[in-house]
Amino acid sequence: MPISRLLKAGEHTSEEVELLSKAFDLALRAMDLVDRNDPLCELVARKVIEAGATGISDPKEIAGIAVARIGLR
Repeated sequence: MPISRLLKAGEHTSEEVELLSKAFDLALRAMDLVDRNDPLCELVARKVIEAGATGISDPKEIAGIAVARIGLR
């Protein structure tokens, strides 16, 4: 499940979409999630979007916050 499905058109700039997509990929790697159809991927995407809404501009930091909020690592 790509994060782009959850990012509503017009709500995010192309730069934000790119940033959140990178953070999403990093978070999936950190959690060893390969199957994008895994329901956990949607939770990861939502947490990445939440973390990105705080104004952080580093995809590694956003990914780390998202993974920490899920609480599996």
